[in-house]
Amino acid sequence: MSAKPTLKRYLPGDPPPAEQVKRMVRVDHAGEHGAARIYEGQLAILGRRPVGDTIRHMAEQEREHRAVFDRMLVERRVRPTLLGPFWDVAGYALGAATALMGERAAMACTVAVEEVIDEHYQHQADALGDAEPELKAVIEKFQADEREHRDTGLAHGAEATPGYEALSAVIKAGSRLAIWMATRI
Repeated sequence: MSAKPTLKRYLPGDPPPAEQVKRMVRVDHAGEHGAARIYEGQLAILGRRPVGDTIRHMAEQEREHRAVFDRMLVERRVRPTLLGPFWDVAGYALGAATALMGERAAMACTVAVEEVIDEHYQHQADALGDAEPELKAVIEKFQADEREHRDTGLAHGAEATPGYEALSAVIKAGSRLAIWMATRI
């Protein structure tokens, strides 16, 4: 009889593996909701421009991701983050604010967020190892979509945004803080 696979990085003092998985589902649900709201904010400003179709495509993928995590919350009996209303407003505001700065700034926002999410999903996939194959497959599929979004942003001139490095650094710091908070609250 073989032992059930467990998370690879389980150290004394860490939450039990089952709680770590719940945290993954919780934070990923929050992140996908926030990403969808970012794109909704961008679409409110840029939706009628040619780049609107590109943003709509990415927004649709994020809504599909959120729907999967909506289902997982229920199936796995995971409570959503208590910060949902905040992410709702903050995501939309970030999307709209960067869109008001121009198409390239909106794409710079996309690149910054997606680079953090790529790292986040990779960390989760590594931590899962052979445990939770369904969740790991979802994470890896969504990670590929997020990389596509990053590449789309780069192809649309994100790095040509005035102040790109500073804007990117601020958005990445905010994204990392949001991940940390949504995992715990």
